[in-house]
Amino acid sequence: MTSRPDLRHGERGVQGVQGVHRVNGVHGVHGVHGGHGGHGGHGGHGVPGEPPSGPPVTQLGAARITRVEDFLGLGFPPAAMFPAITPEHLSAEMAWLAPGYYDPVANQLRTSIHSWLVRTDRHTILVDSCIGNHKTRPSIDRFHQRNEPWLDRLNAAGAAPEDIDFVMCTHLHADHVGWNTRLDASGRWVPTFPNARYLFSRKELARWDPRIHGHVPRPINDNVFDDSILPVLEAGLVQEVDDGFDLDNLMRVEAAYGHTPGHVTIRLKSGAEEGVFSGDVIHHPIQVPHPTLCSVFDEDPALALQVRLAVLQDCAERDAWLFPAHFPEPHCCKIGEHGGRFSLRW
Repeated sequence: MTSRPDLRHGERGVQGVQGVHRVNGVHGVHGVHGGHGGHGGHGGHGVPGEPPSGPPVTQLGAARITRVEDFLGLGFPPAAMFPAITPEHLSAEMAWLAPGYYDPVANQLRTSIHSWLVRTDRHTILVDSCIGNHKTRPSIDRFHQRNEPWLDRLNAAGAAPEDIDFVMCTHLHADHVGWNTRLDASGRWVPTFPNARYLFSRKELARWDPRIHGHVPRPINDNVFDDSILPVLEAGLVQEVDDGFDLDNLMRVEAAYGHTPGHVTIRLKSGAEEGVFSGDVIHHPIQVPHPTLCSVFDEDPALALQVRLAVLQDCAERDAWLFPAHFPEPHCCKIGEHGGRFSLRW
């Protein structure tokens, strides 16, 4: 493909997808799996009787969804991530929390950072682009000057960078935009997905643009605009979108402000099936039974809490799949609700 895709007319069908896992009800995404050394991914199973060939694929209606991992392992201590957390929060959930989601010996939460690759009969779409390589991120060591085979994992999922038609970023934090760009042979940051249109929330882009008067920097995003956002702006690949923007009558951008001023979720609706790519509305499974736990990275914790409660309630009422950006295995889930308390349905 030599030109950027049109919003309404597809240029390529679904290709290179094997090991399909069809979503119907709750079967197919099962309980907690053991960890692995940062390769591959979970969240689905192949067709019975067929050998696995690449990452599992989740089929939601006409869309095929594959997780592309950039990091899986131990992250922050609970109190560093959620300032209001108490030992009682952890002990109440320890039966399922450890060891898959929390390491009590290290006292660190287990976390994942991944993209969701979505293929429809029209387009190939990447939701969030993780940390990236060779980026200077002094505030978080595990983001800093990495050299990871994320592009190989994308290829294993059945897509080359040139195949991506749209990159949809839920927000513009360092761990959601890093693979927007890569270093070329001359050491310049260039778009990783040269044929894609990068869809950024208009409000979110304004929040992080240091050229706008009144910009307030945050250490988590040091250098991010210059190395992961500005190069795609200068390449003319960015399309600013607003609440309600619809792609293919299949994926809709929905305002989910709070974590950042322009954060969005992306609702995928195909036939009777629905899924919500929730970005950082919810960071960790412990926030499902305890949604009042707000992340230290939430810019407006009160608004972030309102949005989190709304997303959890929506998923529970509509029987929609939740596709978070940071849940460890099995990475996606459904949400139950009983007596005002939310629960995970793996």
